[in-house]
Amino acid sequence: MDLDYFFQYARNWLVSSGLRIIIIVVISLAALKLAGILSTRIFVALKRTGLDNEMRKRTDTLGSLIRYILSVAVIATGIFMILGELGINIGPILAAAGIVGLAIGFGAQQLVQDVISGFFILLEDQIRVGDVINVADRGGLVEKVTLRTTVLRDLAGSVHYVRNGQIGIVTNMTKGYSFFLADIGVAYREDVDEVIEVIKEVDSELRKKPEFAGDILEPIEVLGLDQFADSAVVIRARIKTKPIKQWQVGREFNRLLKKRFDEKNIEIPFPHVTLYMGEGKDSTAPPVRVSRIDGEKRR
Repeated sequence: MDLDYFFQYARNWLVSSGLRIIIIVVISLAALKLAGILSTRIFVALKRTGLDNEMRKRTDTLGSLIRYILSVAVIATGIFMILGELGINIGPILAAAGIVGLAIGFGAQQLVQDVISGFFILLEDQIRVGDVINVADRGGLVEKVTLRTTVLRDLAGSVHYVRNGQIGIVTNMTKGYSFFLADIGVAYREDVDEVIEVIKEVDSELRKKPEFAGDILEPIEVLGLDQFADSAVVIRARIKTKPIKQWQVGREFNRLLKKRFDEKNIEIPFPHVTLYMGEGKDSTAPPVRVSRIDGEKRR
């Protein structure tokens, strides 16, 4: 008798609450899929409207954040609806969740700090996916930004997960535009004006190259003779480029400049070292034997 009652109850529950739970699960999964598709298509459509590269970066960042928030909202809603179908009173759970959340807020201050910091980082547009930044003694390309963490990948391929609460100073090297800063050292005997003209000629040649012409925004800015170093005079210059293009442009500029210096016999100095071998009480220095490459020895 009891067994028959159990099967009857189970069948009635499956037909009523069980069926509704299955429908809730299916709808939740569909909503998750739909949220991902809609957010992706909306931001893809925005990218096709002619936005510049900076706005594309911000669009990618906000798109990933919106997908995350929608997913959390759909899952939480589905869980609460399922609990209601199971006959569990949601009111006390919500009240308890508020109290527990408050307690966790006091106990997990770092988590709260991370979320608040992440919110203002996104609100103020400090960091976007695709930027190259330095934060918390780490640097690299931003691959992902959430309310809690910022994910960086450095030049060696290492991935760094930085808590947003640890970010005090953000150095964004690719926002709006970038500069390649060049400190060019030449020998003291060289004519500084001649060297500056050569630098400008190399910049003009670089801007005529099709693969670099679109990345350079302005002609080179020669700031002048910057310092008298130990073995060289240093001329400082900078090239304004599109974001993240400064290193590629700078490497090609250095290559062309080295070739032009060689052609014009402009010396790029290297440090000179004077060796003091000491001397005896009779003011004579000990002999020094120098071995040449061919093995011959001289005194």
